[in-house]
Amino acid sequence: MKKEKLTQKEVLSRQVAEILPTKKGLEEVMKKRKIRLYLGIDPTGANLHLGHTIALRKLQQFADLGHEAILVVGTGTVLAGDPSQRDSARPKITRGEIVKNMKSWKDQAAKILDFSKIKMKYNGDWLLKLKLADIFDIASNISAIQLFQRDMFQRRISNKDTVWMHETLYPLLQGYDSVVLNVDLEIGGTDQVFNMLIGRELQRKMKGKEKFVLTVPMIVGLNGKTMSKTSGNTVNITDSPKEMYGKLMTIQDELVPQYFELCTDVPEIEVVKLKKELSPRDFKACLSREIVALYHGAKKAKVAEKEFVRVFQKKQLPSHIQKIKTSHLAPLPLYKAVANLFSISGSAARRVIEQGGVKVDGATQKNPSLVLKLRSGMIIQVGKRRTLQIA
Repeated sequence: MKKEKLTQKEVLSRQVAEILPTKKGLEEVMKKRKIRLYLGIDPTGANLHLGHTIALRKLQQFADLGHEAILVVGTGTVLAGDPSQRDSARPKITRGEIVKNMKSWKDQAAKILDFSKIKMKYNGDWLLKLKLADIFDIASNISAIQLFQRDMFQRRISNKDTVWMHETLYPLLQGYDSVVLNVDLEIGGTDQVFNMLIGRELQRKMKGKEKFVLTVPMIVGLNGKTMSKTSGNTVNITDSPKEMYGKLMTIQDELVPQYFELCTDVPEIEVVKLKKELSPRDFKACLSREIVALYHGAKKAKVAEKEFVRVFQKKQLPSHIQKIKTSHLAPLPLYKAVANLFSISGSAARRVIEQGGVKVDGATQKNPSLVLKLRSGMIIQVGKRRTLQIA
């Protein structure tokens, strides 16, 4: 469906959870002048997923209205590790991992952001240059009690778990981005409210300037929990069209309207109409096709849909099956063959076989100890999306 430029009213309402301190105050500033705003994302993983795209899309909407928009990659903050919504500290990340994670980030973000309109900055450029006296100066504006009142810290303390000192510094470091960039607005997920409000306070105390905060909703992933790399429930924008379409077709029916609102450009009135006219399955298929088209194009979205219908509705084999050569041609238990061919553990292979998730030449096999003699042309399927043919 054709993307249309949103009005200021729509930008400040659709895909928005909350605007602090007030929506009216931000509207008044935007009527008077163009504003400077930013979105920060830490490179904790190599892939951007649909959860990231909600805030990225919001950043682009402001840029389309002519405002000065900045994407900040947290090459400094990621070293401290954002404690938001975590019951334990994030594992430490190395400089090498950061570089690896960032390798394709700009290309991924470019599927959403127009970098002729949006600047990209790295907060390590200023945070890693701070001296001890600078950190003292920043920290003197925020009380320790304020930091420890954070909900996840209180939860850990009540559970007699540890809160590490570097975690308490994270909001200060993220907040200092606002000061350096001298922004009018920061965009982030609802899990970032505390960090962004610390930035608002630092901006007021260190710059004597108001900063607004706009939060976008968090999206539920494939397993019913908030979409995140840690939960392993993501739809990545680097996923192939077939994989992306297949994942989206597994989301709960009641989440389809939310995905339409947060992850597509389809007008709300059109979504309401589609929901009334289509069956739940076709409504979800429409969503899946729309999202795949956003990141891979309409042609590939149609191909992915046809392949899904072929495999999951008509129960036929995929049109393209990966062929694999193996040196393990001697007879061996089925679970060992599956473990070797699909690079999973023996226990995981046993489990999926016992649950009826493995087919050999179209026949379901539930005995992990079944002796299997691999041969050329044999087709083995694990789950709904993994199929190999012995070359």
